[in-house]
Amino acid sequence: MTTKTLTVRYFALFRERAGCDQEQLAIEADTAGELFAEVARRHGLPHLTDAKVAVNDEMSSFEAVLSDGDTVLFFPPVSGG
Repeated sequence: MTTKTLTVRYFALFRERAGCDQEQLAIEADTAGELFAEVARRHGLPHLTDAKVAVNDEMSSFEAVLSDGDTVLFFPPVSGG
């Protein structure tokens, strides 16, 4: 693994738990899923199976491979009616 500098943006419940809407991290995560696991550990985010992720403003999967400079957005599931 190599260290990448990533911008991570949080929405709704994830933003509330992280205490910020955005942060820049130097991290060794290779995939969006690895990145989520790390920020979940740091901020106490819940592991929600139906959470969504976008990489560079395109909806993606948690298996998406990350590159240095990427912006990754994490969305909790939407509920309500």
